[in-house]
Amino acid sequence: MGHLIMAERAADELRLDRVLFVPAQTPPHKLGHLILPVHHRVAMVQLAIQGNDRFAFSDLDLRSGTPSYTSELLASTHELYPQADLFFIAGADSLRDFPTWHEPETILAHATLAVSHRPGIVIDDAMLDALPELRSRVALFNSPLIEISSSDIRDLATDGRSIRYLVPESVDAYIRNNHLYR
Repeated sequence: MGHLIMAERAADELRLDRVLFVPAQTPPHKLGHLILPVHHRVAMVQLAIQGNDRFAFSDLDLRSGTPSYTSELLASTHELYPQADLFFIAGADSLRDFPTWHEPETILAHATLAVSHRPGIVIDDAMLDALPELRSRVALFNSPLIEISSSDIRDLATDGRSIRYLVPESVDAYIRNNHLYR
């Protein structure tokens, strides 16, 4: 729900025509960790965004078995939509870590970072000036500070506890019906 709320707020405040939800084939920060097969992650994204005309699913990052880097995703997205002003929606925690990402300069060349505040993260001058051009390529927007993490949701589901109201009802049912995270 946190991702959906953040995407809706970004769409409103930044006047975005469309928000693409792009599951990663092979998230590089998850290499060596157990992750759900991509078909389950795709199904849950599609269930979560159905009914919102501004939200769309994209399989752009599912076309390769290599690690999914944001820089490459945005370069590919720019090729598909050369006239679009691209925004990459992220929380302040991602902005804090952004200088350590793979090719952050390429990301900034293709998109503005749409950044929402996150609990416990202060966006300060040091964060905004961590890389040349970063400050000029960040658009801050307000979103409710919701302390829901995907790892907490996975842990609750693994323990057989309720995740109701933490994910859309259709996603909760999908997780239960497919015995995910068990």
